[in-house]
Amino acid sequence: MSDRPYDIVLYGASGFVGKQTVQYFANHAAPELVRWAISGRNRQRLEAVRDEVGITVDVLVADSQDQQAIDGIVAQARVILNTAGPFALYANALVDACVRLRTHYVDITGETPWVRTLIDRYHAQAATDGTRIIPCCGFDSVPSDLGTYLVVRYLQRELGVPCQQVNAYFQAFGGFNGGTLASAFNLYDSPDATQMNEPFLLNPSTAHSHAEAERDRDPQTPFFDPNLNTWVAPFFMGVVNARIVRRSSALYKDWQKPYGADFTYQEYLKFDPPLAWLKAIGVTAGLGLFVGVLQQSQVRGLLQPFLPQPGEGPSEQTMNEGWFSCELVGTAVDGRKVRGIIRDQGDPGNRATVKFVCESALSLALQTDELTGGQARGGILTPATGLGDVLAERLRQAGMTITVNL
Repeated sequence: MSDRPYDIVLYGASGFVGKQTVQYFANHAAPELVRWAISGRNRQRLEAVRDEVGITVDVLVADSQDQQAIDGIVAQARVILNTAGPFALYANALVDACVRLRTHYVDITGETPWVRTLIDRYHAQAATDGTRIIPCCGFDSVPSDLGTYLVVRYLQRELGVPCQQVNAYFQAFGGFNGGTLASAFNLYDSPDATQMNEPFLLNPSTAHSHAEAERDRDPQTPFFDPNLNTWVAPFFMGVVNARIVRRSSALYKDWQKPYGADFTYQEYLKFDPPLAWLKAIGVTAGLGLFVGVLQQSQVRGLLQPFLPQPGEGPSEQTMNEGWFSCELVGTAVDGRKVRGIIRDQGDPGNRATVKFVCESALSLALQTDELTGGQARGGILTPATGLGDVLAERLRQAGMTITVNL
């Protein structure tokens, strides 16, 4: 792919998150190292973004439903970075072209039923060709997936023991953008929505015992967690992130580098005193109400005019003042524990997501030979299986706190 004119093409570059990826590349992708272009369906809007950011890059135009036009763009790139969702509606032609033309791919979806369709359609071919198709490279699901990978490997390397369990605990502040909400609404309107509740939805084999399914089913209630000595509640993105982490564990098992024989993963929202118990109960009740609204299209229709629309999102101040923290506790088979932390300043759904997905694309474009598994590894992968330590180090260099210790 070295003879292709672009290392990375940013597709969906005129959307709310897409504009932020353009700004990120303008600030962090040195022209002498990275040849990049912006792309989408509307030339006028793309040129406006280019002019607003104040850069000189090529503009490539293709509607997401026009397979021939999409092929023309994908054939020119080594990596496609896609922020145009809902991905189940707008990303199929892009992924199809990437697999056929052997172009690596990253996006920021959290639409796990759609990811399942990619696995069924394309994993075998992409694995054969060494093409890395890596969805879920935003806040869903890099902290969960990469953090778990780092904790497990630290346990194995430093203590010489397999991992039995990882729990992740999130705290965050920020806002939603309209694209994220549109993806969520589309998912709950689709006939595949019930698949989200399957704990092993994205595993290579979804056949698991009843005992395994019970052990790994999503948390439903708040409780006092002795690991942190405070109250925790179910994390609303656990229904996405836990599937990605379990796919990573299953793939590494297939590659003879297992996390642990009976490895399990769960994640939670963490609450600080005072009144941590009350906060945990209140948020759990609120989450149940919100999911109920999502599932009722008539009720949701009354609320939608008051919510951010596609192309809209939080203010610059809200995004800059936002933050997230992901604490991870890994328990070895002998009971010893290690702790990890991934945290950063900036709204998780926008600032952090942009950093995660941009550095994921740059990992593929600039450090292919250093990636886990080398050039031969391909398939419908995860951040941990497709990017691993390379992404972790790039994120550290980009200012993110990522540590693991006893």
